Amino acid sequence: MSGGSRLILTQDLHASLQKHLFPGDGKEAAAIVICNRYEGIRLKLLARELILVPYDECKTRTNDFISWPGSYLEKAIDIAEEKLMSVILVHSHPGGFLEFSEMDDASDKQTISSLSQGVNAIHGTAIMVPDGGMRARIYREGKYVENVELVTVAGDDIRYWWDGIAEPGQKPIAFTSEMTDTFKKLTAAIIGVSGTGSIVAEQVTRLGFGEIVLIDHDRIEKKNLNRILNSTLEDALSGRPKVYMFAEAARYIRGEDIARPIHNTIFSRESVLAAANADVIFCCVDTFQARMIADRIACSFLIPLLDVGVKIPTHVDPEDGRKITDVTGRIDYVKPGGSTLSDRHVYTPELIYRENLSVQEYEDQIERGYITGFQEEAPAVITLNMRAASACVSEFIARCFPFRESPNKQYARTLFTLAGAEEDYTDENAITRALNSRLAAGCEEPLLGIPELGEK
Repeated sequence: MSGGSRLILTQDLHASLQKHLFPGDGKEAAAIVICNRYEGIRLKLLARELILVPYDECKTRTNDFISWPGSYLEKAIDIAEEKLMSVILVHSHPGGFLEFSEMDDASDKQTISSLSQGVNAIHGTAIMVPDGGMRARIYREGKYVENVELVTVAGDDIRYWWDGIAEPGQKPIAFTSEMTDTFKKLTAAIIGVSGTGSIVAEQVTRLGFGEIVLIDHDRIEKKNLNRILNSTLEDALSGRPKVYMFAEAARYIRGEDIARPIHNTIFSRESVLAAANADVIFCCVDTFQARMIADRIACSFLIPLLDVGVKIPTHVDPEDGRKITDVTGRIDYVKPGGSTLSDRHVYTPELIYRENLSVQEYEDQIERGYITGFQEEAPAVITLNMRAASACVSEFIARCFPFRESPNKQYARTLFTLAGAEEDYTDENAITRALNSRLAAGCEEPLLGIPELGEK
């Protein structure tokens, strides 16, 4: 099973931090990161706000030491106090040494004590080297030190810095055993374990992820058997929950209980908090509301999100009747702090409203189905699902272990058409991004800003 604490930063915050900490004078510099926390299966520190400490405010700045100005510690305490947020003191190591020094240890004894007296929460310190690599540690009850297992930035590229690896050396290459070793330490959440979702889950299982959270409220029916991997006639006859079926299949594949099944709708507090433990979310659903929830989870808990959808639009030909217009798939990669699924109009308030109108249930079901225009109970779409699911998981691999000729930011969205045998891509910079007040909000109530998910 994957485990261990995480410090998670957005790409923009990390870039601002790196720029400030290395002004080019070869001396240490300082900054403060204010974090929300999620204390689920593991501790997650979610970077919410950045305070840059001016260079001339530090009484001493050398190539291997910096003194923290008390006024900026007080400023951090004032910001963190109301919501008992965590304060992470960050300084640079211009020489590139990605380890805490004895001077860092001595400095922590003073600064952490002051922070703990000001805010009764978990606080910590972190270091950064010139290439942006980071290491962090926390102090429980102000004195019990604990290394943060992973510092990560989920941007256009997803960067990982693991505790205990002082000299990272060459980065792992995609599709190698080193990639598998990385995935063993990560948790993937799959929302929707049906036609496309079961194929994503199959890939994630065989790629070696340490833990897989499966979320789906539905049960297996005979009409599902032509497209849900590992499902059987016995499962359909007994109405077995999809997540229980696949959790057992994962155990047969891997020989251990790596899957955590959540037999519930994603529109539930249990499911949201289960997904919040993940390091990546794969959204494989067919409703606008479910996509909205996945979008908000990714934003609130700083989790990279991959959303996949397929569609077979049809039209009526005057002579030949109904015909297929196209066979399409869409993969959206959403980085925390970047454009959301809402910004990309994958869902809108109007679409969610219409979806919830019971009087239109049948019409909406037709429009949401694989093949638009008429109802098909058991569509034979497993080949399309496999194409889209493979592209979805491959997109995540490309983010973690870049191998493309062009920068990853050019592939915020991928659209493919099998009828036209083409692929089209959307650059992250081409999408208008709205202000997102819930970025790194964590478990602030009501959960995800939705009263129905609030703590009872």
